[in-house]
Amino acid sequence: MSASPEGTDLVLLLDDDGKPIGTAPKATVHTTDTPLHFAFSVHVVNPLGRMLVTRRALGKDTFAGVWTNAFCGHPAPGETALDAIARRAEAEIGIPVREVEIVLPHFRYRATDANGIVENEICPVFRAVVDSDPKPSSTEVAEWVWAEPMSVRMAVSAAPFAFSPWFALQLAAWPAGK
Repeated sequence: MSASPEGTDLVLLLDDDGKPIGTAPKATVHTTDTPLHFAFSVHVVNPLGRMLVTRRALGKDTFAGVWTNAFCGHPAPGETALDAIARRAEAEIGIPVREVEIVLPHFRYRATDANGIVENEICPVFRAVVDSDPKPSSTEVAEWVWAEPMSVRMAVSAAPFAFSPWFALQLAAWPAGK
């Protein structure tokens, strides 16, 4: 991730049309008045077709303890999505990904956590394959499970409050056969 002179990670700010308008320190972006910014979301499957579902660490500032997709992140200004995905895969779930493909290129959402912090992102969604079990960072992931995709969809439908809002929205928009 790109850093400012002070060593602060930067994220790319966007206008309403998705055009870059500047950068901001990542630590200052997620507030009760979060500016629109660029992110990505990755759904991971294993060779058996099972989906990796992770539970966000309890120490996370937003949506702590909810179940969600494998991992998300913010590309640094000038960093490609594929490079950012590789970087965050290692940092969050501790294993490399392969066969990365974009599934929802125009996904956008806004969601407010119970503590008032807002997620406001243009967030392309990717699918990737891994060949082993994750070795997640405890600051990112509290728990994880491999699950059949249909079982995940049924769980999200039955108890949406237990899952991140972006995960539920992404599953609802997911193209058939992906």
